[in-house]
Amino acid sequence: ICMIAHITAREMPTLHRYEKEKFFVNAEGRKESVPSIHDPATRELSVVVPSYNEEDRLPLMMDEALDYLEKRQKRDPSFTYEVIVVDDGSKDQTTKVAMKYCKKYGSDKVRVLSLVKNRGKGGAVRMGVFSSRGEKILMADADGATKFADIEKVEEGLKNLQPWPNEMAISCGSRAHLEKDSIAKRSYFRTLLMYGFHFLVWFLCVKEIRGTQCGFKLLTRKASSRTFSILHIERWAFDVELLYIAQRLRIPIAEVAVNWTEIEGSKLVPFWSWLQMGRDLLFIRLRYMTGAWQLETRKCN
Repeated sequence: ICMIAHITAREMPTLHRYEKEKFFVNAEGRKESVPSIHDPATRELSVVVPSYNEEDRLPLMMDEALDYLEKRQKRDPSFTYEVIVVDDGSKDQTTKVAMKYCKKYGSDKVRVLSLVKNRGKGGAVRMGVFSSRGEKILMADADGATKFADIEKVEEGLKNLQPWPNEMAISCGSRAHLEKDSIAKRSYFRTLLMYGFHFLVWFLCVKEIRGTQCGFKLLTRKASSRTFSILHIERWAFDVELLYIAQRLRIPIAEVAVNWTEIEGSKLVPFWSWLQMGRDLLFIRLRYMTGAWQLETRKCN
């Protein structure tokens, strides 16, 4: 298995952008070049929302997020933000729905990045991160399962990690405290898959964080640039590799309990998705252990 993992590994992740992905369309319908994570930050916060066929669930999340961000900006005019919706090759009207918010709030606050092909959630988040302008970058799921106001909790978690070594730190929203309640609502089979996945995460990759899969994570700009430039996994298990990389680089990580509600319409297919994630977890450990994957970085082109 070690030999297969090593031989089949790509040395570095694919960071190539298609020509169309080097631009976003502003509120006036004109193309503008996307900024780079390697440029100095010009906003306090960037919110990256990976979206695949989310025309139905995206509006609820965007309404809640923008309502909170606008109210916060009114209370504190020095607070600046942007929301980047990354359409991960959707087959529905996700881009069209997101562009309505761009036109309403302006392309300086809401931007839509449409990917040519579906990359997977991790790949979509990475493209959004690499196109962001924020000093801090928040990953937030399009389904709105986490209450957006809980950003204050993960911000407090990030603050408590100071001083940040090399300006790098990560604060993870966690739903681990809700496991007992969720078990009562799940089938025995799904509960078994959940415990099996948690065991593999702990045994193979990440021992310090219980809730690795909650899509509500806040990173400093430097931590985002460093970790996502190394990231190889682009599907469901990317969160685990992200935290594995952070631990290997000794980036401090906080885990903060957040409110979370299961929203209908999940793209996760229980058995096959968990099987894929289990394979990815094994390959994460083996490929870094055998040196097939290195903790080196390069720029997206």
